[in-house]
Amino acid sequence: MNATTLKGPGLFLAQFIGTAPPFDTLDGLAGWAAGLGYRALQIPTSTPHIFDLALAATSQAYCDDVQGRLAAHGLVVSELSTHLQGQLLAVHPAYDTLFDGFADPAVRGRPADRTAWAEAQLRLAARASRRLGLTSHVTFSGALAWPYLYPWPARPAGLVETAFAELARRWRPVLDAFAEAGTDVCYELHPGEDLFDGTTFERFLDAVDQHPRARILYDPSHMLLQQMDYLGFIDVYHDRIGAFHVKDAEFRPSARQGVYGGYAPWLDRAGRFRSLGDGQIDFTAIFSKFAQHGIGGWAVLEWECCLKHPEDGAREGAAFIRDHLIRRTERAFDDFAGAQADVAQLRQLMGLST
Repeated sequence: MNATTLKGPGLFLAQFIGTAPPFDTLDGLAGWAAGLGYRALQIPTSTPHIFDLALAATSQAYCDDVQGRLAAHGLVVSELSTHLQGQLLAVHPAYDTLFDGFADPAVRGRPADRTAWAEAQLRLAARASRRLGLTSHVTFSGALAWPYLYPWPARPAGLVETAFAELARRWRPVLDAFAEAGTDVCYELHPGEDLFDGTTFERFLDAVDQHPRARILYDPSHMLLQQMDYLGFIDVYHDRIGAFHVKDAEFRPSARQGVYGGYAPWLDRAGRFRSLGDGQIDFTAIFSKFAQHGIGGWAVLEWECCLKHPEDGAREGAAFIRDHLIRRTERAFDDFAGAQADVAQLRQLMGLST
């Protein structure tokens, strides 16, 4: 992110697309979101009736039309999302059946063809992002090592290294395609992906030779549920943060369960996603950290809550983000004099000869 002021509010559409108006068309979603006060939409690319990725990659006229239709509502595109396609770039065989539903029906049941399809989709997203003038893209990394997260039975030597070498081999040409498009690839660090925390992201960076387009989609909810220091994370990785999901969560461990959740449904887990303001995340501190480090881009609501209705969460979320945005000051609060430094005076104040 090159800007020094965070923009918002933005809305990730994935959880709101439906079969009934206004949620069944891009125009309907745009009008609804604008009416709530949103200024940008993060658009998933896996629902062609909302956004046709293949057409966007090849037709500037289509991209211009999408931007024009959003502009009529006072909206822009913040980023395109390929979370589902990124997931399918690397799938452990244990998850083949579960993840097949995310793929084109023509490649289901054929893992190698599914991987090739996912790579093609990501390349289309790079070209579409360039046509839309977008500088950031959001996605998942996929996972080959995730089933071996807990080291029991003990992992054989080299398993994790082999998994990350293969993950990097698959992503490197995609990262290069996004580099050609002038767009960053921002990985959502998410359980179930091989990139789920700072350590795994660093391992991936090493495997792709510190690729400049490999960035982070910062989502504190996943860090809270892992019991990470989500504020310190910003201090460590601010140079690599390229996108921001504003999502709340709570973690209330008990005598019965903790971070693993005991296979309980979302409603009964110790760690749960919540609507903005209903969880435990310190967003005042997060937005302050973003301002401190000069991280720009869009603050985008991702709604996932096991209790509150999504439309209520969206309505409340727009105001929540708007109220947390910080316009950075142009001068220090104690710079009331505004005087230029006087070298002679400085030396005099320290008792030094002039």
